Amino acid sequence: MSVVIALLALVVLMLAAYRGYSVIIFAPLACLGAVLLTAPDAVAPVFSNIYMQGMAGFIKTYFPVFLLGAVFGKLVELSGFSRAIVQTIIRAMGSRQAMLVIVLVCALLTYGGVSLFVVVFAVYPFAAEMFRQSQIPKRLMPATIALGAFTFTMDAMPGSPQIQNIIPTTWFGTNAWAAPWLGLIGSLFIFGGGMLYLEHQRRRAHRRGEGYGDNLRNEPETPDDQVLPHPLIALLPLVIVGVMNLLFTYALPHWYPDVYTLSLPGLKQPISTEVAPLVSVWSIEAALLIGIATVLIFSYKTVKSRLAEGSRTAVSGALLATMNTASEYGFGTVIAALPGFITVTEALKAIPNPLLNQAISINILAGITGSSSGGMSIALAAMKDQFIDAAKQAHIPMELLHRVSSMAAGGMDTLPHNGAIITLLAVTGLTHRQAYKDILCMTLFKVLAVFLIIGIYYTTGLV
Repeated sequence: MSVVIALLALVVLMLAAYRGYSVIIFAPLACLGAVLLTAPDAVAPVFSNIYMQGMAGFIKTYFPVFLLGAVFGKLVELSGFSRAIVQTIIRAMGSRQAMLVIVLVCALLTYGGVSLFVVVFAVYPFAAEMFRQSQIPKRLMPATIALGAFTFTMDAMPGSPQIQNIIPTTWFGTNAWAAPWLGLIGSLFIFGGGMLYLEHQRRRAHRRGEGYGDNLRNEPETPDDQVLPHPLIALLPLVIVGVMNLLFTYALPHWYPDVYTLSLPGLKQPISTEVAPLVSVWSIEAALLIGIATVLIFSYKTVKSRLAEGSRTAVSGALLATMNTASEYGFGTVIAALPGFITVTEALKAIPNPLLNQAISINILAGITGSSSGGMSIALAAMKDQFIDAAKQAHIPMELLHRVSSMAAGGMDTLPHNGAIITLLAVTGLTHRQAYKDILCMTLFKVLAVFLIIGIYYTTGLV
C-alpha cells in the first residue's frame, strides 16, 4: 500500500503539471497528501523540516543562477544580439537548419559547463527568432532545446562538466571521461534519433501549412526596425560566458581552501563553507555577470530605454522558474523519505545483472523524484556496494558503471513534473499540452541509449 501511495502522489503531480496547474501549489499538496495517508501526525513536521528545507535549500543555492541567466537572456534579446546572430546563420545555412543550429548551440553551451537552466534562458531569444523567421512551429522549440541541453551533452558525452556526469566519479573512483567510446556512441544515437524525429515533425507541420503560431506568450521584443550589431559582437557575450565559466571552474579551487572560514566582527561565531560543492555555482554566476556587462558595454544606448521594464520581466521569469523547480525539489525530498519509496528501492536490488539493475533503478528513481541528480544520488547511496560487488564478479570496469549511472539518470527524470521541463515551458511560454509530447520523444531516445551501450558492451567488450 505504501508504494501505491507514493505512486499516487507522483501521478497527481504529473497530471496537474500536464493540465497546466501550478506545481508551486500542487507539489506540496501531492507529497503531503501521501504523508497524510502514511503517517497523519507527521504532516506538519514533514512540511516544515523536509519539504520547506529542501525547497529553501534549492532557492538558496540556485536562485542567483536563475536570476542572472534570465537577465542575460533578456539583454541578449533587447539588444538585438539574438536577431543579428540568427540572421547571419540563416543567410549562411538556410532556414531549414534552424533546429540543428539551436541543438548545436545548446550542446556547445552545456558541454562548456553552462547550467542547463541558464542555457534555456540564454538560447530562447535565438530560438524564438530562428523559429519565427523559418516558420517552424514554436511548439517544437522546447523539444529542440531539450535535445541540445538535457540529453547527450548532459551525461553521455565523455568529459561533460554537468553534475550528472560528475556525481558518479565520487562513488566509483572514476573521472568525467569514463567509458569514452560508449559515451560517444550513446551521444550519436541520441543526437541522430532526436534530429530525425524533429525534422520529421517539421516537414509534417510544413505539409499541413502550420507556421510559427499566433497568440503566443513570452515572445522576443526586438523591434523590426532596430539597427543590429555586427554578428561577431553579438556572439561575443555567449563566448565570454562559456570561456569565463571554464576559467573560474578551474581557478576557484586554487583561490580558496577546501573549507573557507568566514570571520567578521558582526558574526557571533565563524561560518565555515565547503568550497567544492559551490565551485560550479560560483563559476557560472561570475561568468554571467561578465556576460551581462559585455552586453551592456556594446548595447547600452540600445537597451537603456527598456532596461527597467526588461529587468522586471527577467526577475519575474526567474522567480517563477526558481519557485517551480524548488517546489519539485521539495516534492522529491519528501517522496524519498516515504516507506513506499524505500520499498521500491529495496525491490530494485533484486535485478540480477549489475548494469541492467543500475540502468533500471536509476531511471525509475529519477522519474519518481523528478530529478536526475537526485534519483542517481539516492540509488547510488542505497545500492553502490551491490553494484560494485556484482560488477567485480562479472569483471565489469568501474568506468562502465559510471557511464551507465550518468546516462540512466538523464532518462525518465524528464517526466511532466520535472523542474527543468517546467522551467523550459515557462520560459518559452508554452504548455505541456502544446509541447510535452515531443519532449517525451527526446526522453525515449535517452532511455533507449543507455540500454544500447549496455548491449554494445556485452557484444563487443568496448568501453
